[in-house]
Amino acid sequence: MYRAYYPMYFDPTYLLVIVGVLLCMLASARVRTTYAKYERVRNHSGMTGRDAAERILRGAGIFDVRIERVSGHLTDHYDPRNKVLRLSDSTYSSASVAAVGVAAHECGHAIQHAVGYAPLNIRSALVPVANFGSTIAWPLIVLGLFISGNSSSLLIQIGILAFSVSVLFQIVTLPVEFNASGRAIRILGESGMLYPDEISGTKRVLGAAALTYVASAASAILQLIRIILITGGRGNGENDR
Repeated sequence: MYRAYYPMYFDPTYLLVIVGVLLCMLASARVRTTYAKYERVRNHSGMTGRDAAERILRGAGIFDVRIERVSGHLTDHYDPRNKVLRLSDSTYSSASVAAVGVAAHECGHAIQHAVGYAPLNIRSALVPVANFGSTIAWPLIVLGLFISGNSSSLLIQIGILAFSVSVLFQIVTLPVEFNASGRAIRILGESGMLYPDEISGTKRVLGAAALTYVASAASAILQLIRIILITGGRGNGENDR
């Protein structure tokens, strides 16, 4: 009896989950503190996040993307399906260095969409598959662990494959986010919308935000490794006795 329950409480693979959670927590704390610091720094022109977004989009020859306000803090995003750039309350009407940087980053995604940036297209195509995969992965794996026979191995393998798609989505997200930030920094610098010292602050804000995506990808990879480790025998077709 004790031997049967021991792995449930002392499974060393839980360390992978803990590491992933810690990485995400640290990255989240970093972006909050960095944004809060530069949220208090007003840019020299008094330009708001919305003003910056409109100027960048027009400068890129993009006239079919709407700019909308969305509630929340750092809920900014670009919706490629509806061609809508949504700026959060903390960005839309703020004239801070942080707000302009975040708005420019989201414009970077709109520009990616306009020029057909391949990683963005791949990520968009993966969204429904990744969402479905992350939903069914664990139910399939757990079910596979509780039954015996060939069906057990098949369910586990399908579950791992489904979870792998969501991991792939996280990995593909990285170049998309890095590229959007790179475009934002370059445009803000070349256009003179921000002074060099303000650009420096913007780089720190976007760099901290990028760490959250790196942490999410690392956490997903660690979770996948854990799944493979705890289902290794069953996933290879070995049946429990």
